[in-house]
Amino acid sequence: MRDSDKTILDRIDEIYTECPFYGARKISKELYRRYGIKAGRKKVGSMMKKLGIEAICLKKKLSRPNKEHVKYPYLLTGLKIDHRNMVWSADITYIRLSRGYAYLVAIIDWHSRYVLAWRLSYSLDTSFCTAALNEALDKYGVPEYFNTDQGSQFTDKTFVGILEEKKIKISMDGKGRALDNIFVERLWRSVKYEDVYLRKYQTMFECEAGLKKYFAFYNYDRIHQSLDYKVPADIYFSKKKEKRKAA
Repeated sequence: MRDSDKTILDRIDEIYTECPFYGARKISKELYRRYGIKAGRKKVGSMMKKLGIEAICLKKKLSRPNKEHVKYPYLLTGLKIDHRNMVWSADITYIRLSRGYAYLVAIIDWHSRYVLAWRLSYSLDTSFCTAALNEALDKYGVPEYFNTDQGSQFTDKTFVGILEEKKIKISMDGKGRALDNIFVERLWRSVKYEDVYLRKYQTMFECEAGLKKYFAFYNYDRIHQSLDYKVPADIYFSKKKEKRKAA
């Protein structure tokens, strides 16, 4: 990847994280307004496809659907989520490195916002998602519902098979339902603004070490206004902080 294209991808990532409702045309204008970067709508659109993102009103998804995979309906409408392990969800985001980029998947408990597991990968194959899923299940038990988008990683027979074997109810965001996975979307904003953009990781190794520290901070020290200024671990474990451990 040329350095100039890498720079544009990074700037698009910044703008999109801040304004996920912007499409290619607005991001093109914003690139020039903020950074003096001239990139037409078609070029920006092509790069957005490379990142796997779309304007939020059109339903953003980093991974593309596989038409041969089974899709599941959205099951969470009107559901009162009032205890841990009721609903888990997973999503994937783009992580910048000094040269190139990586992908991050995270699994989160909706009730507590506690990050149960995460993995980094250079590619968008299914294996890093299933590894995170298996870790979460091994450490924290079985949720009642598991929600994702309809990306190919989450509709893959290996990923779905793990959920079905555990008799977990599978819920998937439908087209135009970009906010169905809102808690993970908020997590990505925090990860990027509070860590990735500040640290400017050079390598995958450095990024993984840094994110390990960040997710420990996020789970055990970062207060959330939506949690009445408690931290996710307080809610998930329903008691005072346990001995600190890395996510």
